[in-house]
Amino acid sequence: MEQQILNKKQLLKATLVAIVLGALVLVTAVLPAEYGIDPTGVGKTLGFSKLYIENDDDTSETLTVTDENRPVIRLEKAGSGPDVAVPSEAFLPAPDTQYSERTDEVTVTVPAGKGIEYKINVLKYGKVKYEWLTNSGVLYFDFHGEVKQKIKPEQVYFESYTIAYSNNMVGTFLAPFEGKHGWYFRNSSDKDITVNLRLKGQYVL
Repeated sequence: MEQQILNKKQLLKATLVAIVLGALVLVTAVLPAEYGIDPTGVGKTLGFSKLYIENDDDTSETLTVTDENRPVIRLEKAGSGPDVAVPSEAFLPAPDTQYSERTDEVTVTVPAGKGIEYKINVLKYGKVKYEWLTNSGVLYFDFHGEVKQKIKPEQVYFESYTIAYSNNMVGTFLAPFEGKHGWYFRNSSDKDITVNLRLKGQYVL
């Protein structure tokens, strides 16, 4: 079977048809679906514009965190540092009986431009669930614990569990040693920020 060879006129005609069809697809489908541009209105009629709207909504929901030029938190910020020895009390065994389970809801006000701590007492391997939420704004926080020692040391040893910037946090905590465990909140704004803290677990205030 002989293959049909197009002459120059037929080839030019086929090229023009392909260009026109491509332009139609671009205007009626690609632009409405990908960029929300629908000059002819055909994209809306055929439903392509709806694809762009849905994608745009998804993007707006996921890109809610903005860069406010906060300092980067490094590993070296976690804990009291290598020059502070771990006290021997950190290695004591867990007690046979934990504190009775309880629930509390506490309000902590972090003054503008200042920091404040809120801690609870937990025995080794005591379990605590927590939730905190600010009324407005983001705080720097260091969730950490200090070992209970018989003799008050010159330099306090502590371990950081989480350090971040946030306005909301939920988690479960298992105390690695007996002592005070809690949060240091720092407010860099010019307005007081209130933290609503909910606790449930084995601890005492």
